Amino acid sequence: MAKLAENRYGKSRVRLVRVKRQPDYHDLREWTVQILLRGDFESCFTEGDNGKILPTDTMKNTVYSLARNSAAVCIEDFAKELTAFLLSRNVQVSAAEASISECAWDHATLGGKAHPTTFLQSSRELQTTTVTQSCGAAAEVVSGLDSLVMVKTANSAFTGYIRDSLTTLPETRDRLFATALSASWTYTSASSSFADLRCKIRELLLAAFANHQSESAQHTLYAMAQKVLDQVAEVKDIHLAMPNKHCLLVDLSRFGQDNPNEIFVPTDEPHGYIEARVTRE
Repeated sequence: MAKLAENRYGKSRVRLVRVKRQPDYHDLREWTVQILLRGDFESCFTEGDNGKILPTDTMKNTVYSLARNSAAVCIEDFAKELTAFLLSRNVQVSAAEASISECAWDHATLGGKAHPTTFLQSSRELQTTTVTQSCGAAAEVVSGLDSLVMVKTANSAFTGYIRDSLTTLPETRDRLFATALSASWTYTSASSSFADLRCKIRELLLAAFANHQSESAQHTLYAMAQKVLDQVAEVKDIHLAMPNKHCLLVDLSRFGQDNPNEIFVPTDEPHGYIEARVTRE
């Protein structure tokens, strides 16, 4: 006998470019939105009755319609608007989740000044958020970033690890440490100053990565998370994932040359992968 357990449905990869036109400059945002709904949808699955189903095409149109009049300047506030709107119009929905990623567009600099209507995209870094709103409960906001590519050329070591018959990696006190950081953090309140806090958290993560005397990727990951929790009271936990993008020292001795830690070959695969969630005690 089959019984429907958990289920949800929605619309994914709804892409949106929004331009807010001011007299002397334009603001451009590019968002990718995913909506997921939980609720009383059993009859659709078990009986083929679509009477309680909001079409996913309607969800797509909702994104565009809300964006037209929204005053939100950050993805967290727009996601909150979106979930609240869907809950208010669909009594069969018990919880709505909106996940949004934003890729950065910056004003082009021409002659030392920001051009008001021309934009450049110089990074693949994404800002992310997921807002979950249940009926009668406060929204939960989890924000983060993805694909923040960074490398440090000093203060990174890897020694003292297990060595067995299959170990070929040499120990080093001076290596390149490269990663593409993915981070997410849970806010203690759904009414925080999200844009300001995002900037602060990103700066703290970068500062910890840059200044930490690293004994391993794990060591630095924890230091980064700890710095955020120590200095941002509005964050209750943080998850970091750091693929270790190896840069391997090239052996130039066969060409009669030395290599004082200057010539490397970057490798994408295989790579190390380290992740952890750090919480307050």
